[in-house]
Amino acid sequence: MDESEEIRHRRERADVLRHQVLERLEALGGRRVQGRQETRAALLDGVELILSPRLDDDLAGARRAQPHALVRVARHDDTFRYVPLLIRNIEFADSSTTRFLDASSLDDVASRATSRVGAVPRSSQSVTRSVFGLAHATRVLQALRLADPSNRVVLVDRHQRAWWWSLSDAPHQRLSFAAYDEAYEERFHLLRCLESTSELPSRPFWHRECVECPYHEVCREELEAVDDVSLVNFTSRSHQEILHHLGVHTRHDLANLDPAQCRRGGTLDSAPPVERLLADSLEHVQELVYRARSALSNQLLRKVEVEEMGCPRGDVEVDVDMESCEDRTYLWGARVRSSVHLTNLPSGYVSFVSWDPLSPELEARVFVEFWTWLEEVRAIARQSGATFRAYCFWAQAEDGAMNRALDTLGDEDLRTRVEEFRRRENGEWIDLHEVVSQHIQTDGPTGLKKLARAAGFEWRDESPSGEASLRWYREALADSPDAGTWRARLLAYNEDDCAATAALRDWLNGPARTLAHRDEWPPKSTAS
Repeated sequence: MDESEEIRHRRERADVLRHQVLERLEALGGRRVQGRQETRAALLDGVELILSPRLDDDLAGARRAQPHALVRVARHDDTFRYVPLLIRNIEFADSSTTRFLDASSLDDVASRATSRVGAVPRSSQSVTRSVFGLAHATRVLQALRLADPSNRVVLVDRHQRAWWWSLSDAPHQRLSFAAYDEAYEERFHLLRCLESTSELPSRPFWHRECVECPYHEVCREELEAVDDVSLVNFTSRSHQEILHHLGVHTRHDLANLDPAQCRRGGTLDSAPPVERLLADSLEHVQELVYRARSALSNQLLRKVEVEEMGCPRGDVEVDVDMESCEDRTYLWGARVRSSVHLTNLPSGYVSFVSWDPLSPELEARVFVEFWTWLEEVRAIARQSGATFRAYCFWAQAEDGAMNRALDTLGDEDLRTRVEEFRRRENGEWIDLHEVVSQHIQTDGPTGLKKLARAAGFEWRDESPSGEASLRWYREALADSPDAGTWRARLLAYNEDDCAATAALRDWLNGPARTLAHRDEWPPKSTAS
């Protein structure tokens, strides 16, 4: 299977991060080792930081591990004790006011200087996979009698922050030995069955990691043939097990449930048994039902009545999109469209960009150029008595870029003007993703690419995506004759993103009103 641009980019970024962190740890006194013999020698010597080790479980012989580093944390008699460290290009934690994790900087990893940070681990597959890798390495260290007695582990995230916790006393079940041991036994049992050619103890099920698997087409075909319920987007394995246990084996089974009777805390005594049990067992069952309906009808569905459909419009409309790399924005693009003739009003696409090395100051400078232009467009509209609205898709990204620039600038007058513009009561800054999410039911994903294409829009680029644009950006900064071509490609992509939000808005206010309602099942167009 050919590797997609997105997957290739993620692998490249992970390699870069791992290289940077290991170099930093080496500068702090870490020792790089090659192979098992050098690893064993370093462990016996009690080296404080062992980089790129290779571990064998020479007692049970069933496990091997290659953490990115081992950190010495204790000594018991004549044996040094270690914790495994993994480097992952992921967001590990979200802020929390009620839960805490231990964290340290890379400079403090060897000394284990930690502080309590108000944070909670993300509930993502990438975090779970990372925890399994750390638990696996810890089990090997235990077998070798080299593990930290507290079974602590360290994960370095994409911000090069080291997060510490104990697998024996984890802040969440997903971060514990229990979760890993269950998964390990399941996989080990499956391998034994494969070796003995006995009947397999499990059957295929679809999950997010499948898209990166070289055999996904084989499993997908098998699952499609039986309409397996796991094909409903964003169902976890635990969801699927509950659904199967209650006799909901297919997408059709799920789609045919009554979502009104699946509402937790709101079920009626007369609700069918399956709906009532699901409401007690799973949260948001209704959303699973609606995703199944959208998938089976092969179309988007309405969440609201026809007369409620639509997006607020303005006489002057500006569609905004920005491009970022490494959490810094280098490009703000906008596209002006007006239903009234106004003197001096610009039209079409305009961009504010810098190809200089990324920095907080560059990000702030580009934003000021964009904001100055946007304020001028707003002023022209207001002075003429025309209504003004600006649109983006997923305001969290644009608002975050604005806030970073404002923090760098420290201009309180500018911050006040930006916040006044973004006030929800003013209705001038509209998140189209929020509007679509309130009105349109999809089979799961609600990204701009999926929705705008459903509205009939097509990008000029053959492989448009945010992940791919990061590679284009690196090429655009390179000292090569092709840099100009990559810059032009990025600008065209940004312009198309702006045009896509306008096309999606037009569709919401027109053709989308003819969609079937998600409570009409089966849809009239597909009813037998």
